[in-house]
Amino acid sequence: MSTESTQSKACCDTPAVVSQGYQPKGDYIQVDGLKTYATGPKDAKIGILVVYDIFGFFNQTLQGADILAYTDSQKYQVFMPDFFEGSPADISWMPPDNDEKKKKMGEFFQTKAAPPKTLPRIPKIVDELSQKNGIEKWAIVGYCWGGKIVNLSSMEGTKFKVAAACHPAMVAGDDAPGITIPYIMLPSGDEDKGDVQKWQEGIKVPHVVEWFPDQIHGWMAARSDLSKEEVRKGYERGYKLVLDFFHKHL
Repeated sequence: MSTESTQSKACCDTPAVVSQGYQPKGDYIQVDGLKTYATGPKDAKIGILVVYDIFGFFNQTLQGADILAYTDSQKYQVFMPDFFEGSPADISWMPPDNDEKKKKMGEFFQTKAAPPKTLPRIPKIVDELSQKNGIEKWAIVGYCWGGKIVNLSSMEGTKFKVAAACHPAMVAGDDAPGITIPYIMLPSGDEDKGDVQKWQEGIKVPHVVEWFPDQIHGWMAARSDLSKEEVRKGYERGYKLVLDFFHKHL
């Protein structure tokens, strides 16, 4: 059970989601040497760092960043760095239903997606953006692989005030006790219930775990088929839950 209600008093209604041909509202900047999608009002004092899934910049993920930036009564500057530097995983590897796909996916997670490669960059990115863009407080959200990065970035000494992990990969109970900030997790029907339960038993801070059993792993990011009404509704609801949680804790 979660330690707090997922219902919120935040003034946010998710805008109509575009299923195809979405035109992102932001632009690209350089941060710590990485191409970074930046969106949201330039005078907003709260930042959200988005850690994408292994497939990199997809319109569904960029649209999510725009939703985070502009939907709530509290506006945010939102930044999504290209941690894989133009070489993300190939979405055709999903689902990894044969040996070749499994091998490619495994190699990617052990090399480019190995958390120790990304984690040291996050404080530097936050510091640079805080200085250049006047950000005073930070939240972090991640999808799939990004959910693992979020978890490991939410420990003692974190630069973030609140965190969200959407359809997270590599959920581990051992990661939970070290989390020091309010945390919302949105698992899909593909996540392992036992892993999530162990994680939830270990976390010691205010948190919400809200299951989306009818959605696939990836429904809030690259693998989301927004032409399907049930997926679109889950996508909208997921972003509303994240925004409500951020609004409450920022």
